[in-house]
Amino acid sequence: MTELLTSDADGVRTLTLNRPHRRNAIDAELWEALRTALMTAGEDRSVRALVLTGSGGAFCSGADISRPVTDRHPLYRMRTLTEVTLLLHELPVPTIAKVTGVAVGAGWNLALGCDLVVATPEARFSQIFARRGLSLDCGGSWLLPRLAGLQQAKRLALLAETIDAEEARALNLVTWVVDADEVDAFVDDLASRLAAGPPVALAQNKALLDEGADRTLRDALANEARAQVVNFATADVPEAYAAFAAKREPRFTGRWSVTGRTEDDT
Repeated sequence: MTELLTSDADGVRTLTLNRPHRRNAIDAELWEALRTALMTAGEDRSVRALVLTGSGGAFCSGADISRPVTDRHPLYRMRTLTEVTLLLHELPVPTIAKVTGVAVGAGWNLALGCDLVVATPEARFSQIFARRGLSLDCGGSWLLPRLAGLQQAKRLALLAETIDAEEARALNLVTWVVDADEVDAFVDDLASRLAAGPPVALAQNKALLDEGADRTLRDALANEARAQVVNFATADVPEAYAAFAAKREPRFTGRWSVTGRTEDDT
């Protein structure tokens, strides 16, 4: 099965995360496919707008934690996430996230990294990282306070609550909420309008607005990657993964565990 579907229509490129059996959770192969697809879109002058969405009634349930952590050092794994985040944020064409179903963790932050977010009333959002013993990544520490304000960003990050589409819109984290039977037509029309706009002017407007807001996304991503490496060296991450697999609540201790094993495992 192709994990990332690509389609083009009248200057609009649509990237569809296609792992519906995992609610489009992103594994290593899909991260690499996203990186390649975003690089290609940025270099293709025929692409005038980009839509990011998911298949099977979900947007993205975050990074796939159903597979065991590999021997690859987390620093290198985080580099891929950082590159995908920057490529999406710096893409020189307008981007739209079409969110149906869940947008969780890295998945939600990828949606927030798009210029505009269209969600259905059924959409649900969570900065789930704390439940996994992790801290924000994919630009969440940079995006959330700028969009929702510092206090609401802390609430979402520290409590890892799930919110619905209307609350996300009230927090400036969703641009439009559109009924499920109308969302495809709405996004198609929106993307067509953007694709029909002046590409250089739109690219300049996008860059000017992003640069005017702040120039520290790279710093934030570097800080996130360093923090995530620390998280991966605790026993809480394998505990969260085990709890997820067993469908139970995790028992977090914060104990240092470079090997990822608890004392009971030895």
